[in-house]
Amino acid sequence: QVQLVESGGGLVQAGGSLRLSCVVSGSIFSIHAMEWYRQAPGKQREWVAYITSGGSTNYADSVKARFTISRDNAKNTVYLQMNSLKPEDTAVYYCRATGGYWGQGTQVTVSS
Repeated sequence: QVQLVESGGGLVQAGGSLRLSCVVSGSIFSIHAMEWYRQAPGKQREWVAYITSGGSTNYADSVKARFTISRDNAKNTVYLQMNSLKPEDTAVYYCRATGGYWGQGTQVTVSS
């Protein structure tokens, strides 16, 4: 059974940084493309970033140049480095693996 567990969320002031982690178990991590999504209160879940099994990346325009997605296949982990955080980045952040597997989410709150 594939499981994804996110961590690293928290409360940070605007302009600050956080690094989210997502550990995958129960599958061969290296074959999965991985994504980060987020959902703010009262809004639909939105896609944030994507990394292929080979390491190619893509980002939503709203986070481009501020967020960096990366992966460590030896640790079965995908990361989301978030810099220059804004209050509008406040949301629950979820990781997703190809095959439709989701984590439980981690809360990120950015205060102004």
